[in-house]
Amino acid sequence: MVKMRLRRMGQKKAPFYRIVVADSRSPRDGRFIEEIGYYDPNTEPSTIKVNEEAARKWLETGAQPTATVGKLLKIAGIQ
Repeated sequence: MVKMRLRRMGQKKAPFYRIVVADSRSPRDGRFIEEIGYYDPNTEPSTIKVNEEAARKWLETGAQPTATVGKLLKIAGIQ
């Protein structure tokens, strides 16, 4: 199954996340198919940037967002 999930980046105690489309069997920070955005919780307010066209394409083809990515897409007005 293909999932939309977060990939942790950044240094220790200061993470930011990339929103990626990946096979559900691959590790969290491992191989992915496409990067569609990022989320930075360290800024005030939190920064969410999503490629709307790519996100809609993957949702239409059956990619399942994780709970957190689902919330971020809802905030961004995509889902």
